[in-house]
Amino acid sequence: MGNGMCSRKQKRIFQTFLLLTVAFGFLYGAVLYYELQSQLRKAEAVALKYQQHQESLSAQLQVVYEHRSRLEKSLQKERLEHKKAKEDFLVYKLEAQETLNKGRVQNSFQCSIWHLQSQHEELKKQHADLEEEHRKQGEDFRRTFSDHKQKYVQIQEEKEQELSKLKGICSLTQSYYTAKNSSPATAF
Repeated sequence: MGNGMCSRKQKRIFQTFLLLTVAFGFLYGAVLYYELQSQLRKAEAVALKYQQHQESLSAQLQVVYEHRSRLEKSLQKERLEHKKAKEDFLVYKLEAQETLNKGRVQNSFQCSIWHLQSQHEELKKQHADLEEEHRKQGEDFRRTFSDHKQKYVQIQEEKEQELSKLKGICSLTQSYYTAKNSSPATAF
């Protein structure tokens, strides 16, 4: 024993200890690998859920845009109809004035003017109602658009945070396995 050699019994104990350490190391590595895989699957499921939610919000936003487009077309159509009705009214008014100047039946002319004026007032009222409705729908659209945009930004930020967490986990896992695989094995 004076020469620094280990006895067979000590060597056997040391080898058994080393074997148990390696076995526990492999067992710990397998458990860690399983846990990381489980976390990765959960993270992928959450990412898929948020992606589906984002697609749903995009579809809702598309519907809102289409609705706005239809409202704008409807308002343009109503404006054109109002303009046409106004022009028709002016033409009819001019014709009625000419008829009055020529001395034709004044009583029927006054009835026509009264009728046209009431139509004109009704058209003004309809136009005002349509403009108010369009204004309200525009406000609703802006509110809905703003809400959807906020939700979209919030979800996108959450996704980016989760993605960065997943990338961190993946890089840690990869560096762990890279370090594990690149360390030299010691033989006894």
